[in-house]
Amino acid sequence: MLLHLIVESVGPGITEFNEGDHVLTVFIGECKTCRQCKSDKSNTCEVLGLERRGVMHSDQQTRFSIKGKPVYHYCAVSSFSEYTVVHSGCAVKVSSIAPLEKICLLSCGLSAGLGAAWNVADISKGSTVVIFGLGTVGLSVAQGAKVRGASRIIGVDTNPEKCEKAKAFGVTEFLNPNDNNEPVQQVIKRITDGGADYSFECIGDTGMITTALQSCCDGWGLAVTLGVPKLKPEVAAHYGLFLSGRTLKGSLFGGWKPKTDLPSLVNRYLKKEFMVDEFITHNLLFEDINQAFNLMKEGKCLRSVIHMPK
Repeated sequence: MLLHLIVESVGPGITEFNEGDHVLTVFIGECKTCRQCKSDKSNTCEVLGLERRGVMHSDQQTRFSIKGKPVYHYCAVSSFSEYTVVHSGCAVKVSSIAPLEKICLLSCGLSAGLGAAWNVADISKGSTVVIFGLGTVGLSVAQGAKVRGASRIIGVDTNPEKCEKAKAFGVTEFLNPNDNNEPVQQVIKRITDGGADYSFECIGDTGMITTALQSCCDGWGLAVTLGVPKLKPEVAAHYGLFLSGRTLKGSLFGGWKPKTDLPSLVNRYLKKEFMVDEFITHNLLFEDINQAFNLMKEGKCLRSVIHMPK
């Protein structure tokens, strides 16, 4: 449930956008001048990083109010509104021929999964990949691994309905931890002859981060965590896992620099290099937004696109 926009107006001093431009809004920006933006090793802008307080990056104030009381901006984007105000560094101009109601998914979860596979892990051909959590992010990792030529893509989820759906995105094998008498990491190590080359935690559970790390092979196994935990943010792991050569990496927005990389990612979608449309399971009107949230909580959708009244 993400936001696509057409520029209605621009503020003073802004020259990169014009009225009518098609843009994607993003929860992390790119100033292109700070140390992090200048480095090819990071996409975490020091100026326009993740904003959790509900205010604008520029002056720490809101742009909306009701009866004199401030209305805060969620992650500096405020998606669920007909009009919004965003920092120019958090808006990305994209091709006007790309369908906005489709590419809006590239503002968050889908890009996060693809980037984790391509940028952060840099999956190699013929490798074995295991993915914990088969929502939009996990399935995006799967199709990223498929594009890279992974030989085995093992999906792990407690929802049995995910099994058949996951195959369309590249998952070759499905494991439900509830169907096994031994810990899932032991099952993975047994069926992969010592562990996967790459594992991805896409749930938002720090306990599963440890499980993902344990599911990797010795020597070069790489675990990537993409989920955002709601509880217990600390990660615990035995030091021996690292001493044996395993690596744990975090991934924010798949390592993409939004203003630099998203336009080319949209163009790759237009060339049909990866799937986007197939992730949209529901199209709902804004008045039905609570239904969209219920579908998400019940695990009955991948992505619902909310359409504003015309």
